[in-house]
Amino acid sequence: MFGLHYRLERKAIGLTLGIIFVASIGGLVEIAPLFTIHQTVEDVPDMRVYTPLELAGRNIYIREGCYACHSQMIRTLRDEVERYGPYSLAVESKYDHPMLWGSKRTGPDLARIGNKYSDEWHVAHLNNPRNVLSVSVMPAYSWLLKTTLRTHDLGAHLKAQRTVGVPYNDDMIANASKDAYGQAAPDSRYTDGVTQRYGKATNVRAFDGKPGELTEMDALVAYLQVLGHLTDAAKKTVANDAR
Repeated sequence: MFGLHYRLERKAIGLTLGIIFVASIGGLVEIAPLFTIHQTVEDVPDMRVYTPLELAGRNIYIREGCYACHSQMIRTLRDEVERYGPYSLAVESKYDHPMLWGSKRTGPDLARIGNKYSDEWHVAHLNNPRNVLSVSVMPAYSWLLKTTLRTHDLGAHLKAQRTVGVPYNDDMIANASKDAYGQAAPDSRYTDGVTQRYGKATNVRAFDGKPGELTEMDALVAYLQVLGHLTDAAKKTVANDAR
């Protein structure tokens, strides 16, 4: 075996071809499953898409690097299920581009953080984590409460998501900016349009406590509050496993 390797080292072309061949095996293992992704990921009738406000919050979550410390993948291990809830299903990240699965946790897993805490708790925690947990090592994101959310290009964000398979329709894209405002301003004239397009179960409220302003804090809290609630598939899976 070593003799073959030594002979290859003397021939640059042969060594290069050998490296390409070995590297291609790993690439094939990673790429091949993508061709059967539609058979791998389940279809569930109650799966819903992110609203424009929630999608904007997800973009902020990625922008601020929150994924580097918080995974969104509960594994099937007993201690994880007991702490975080039902294990994660592929379909729950069906409309996540990019998806945020992973195992790196400086902070807790957030796959099912939605509605676990109040909006006020999230605002206080993001504004200064030490006010909620004195030993927290999480940085403060106080500027989110002061920064107006950019909404004029949300339609383009939805349109880009549609090109990769998220079923946003033309009406959703055309009204993206209005729907973002309407979701965080429950008394506005745009609120009804949000529930008509995204369902009555959509969270509609002033997430940052200031209904007259649309901030990045509104968007991020709206996103956090929907995690684990895009579908009830996980709960149904647990119920079926228990039978």
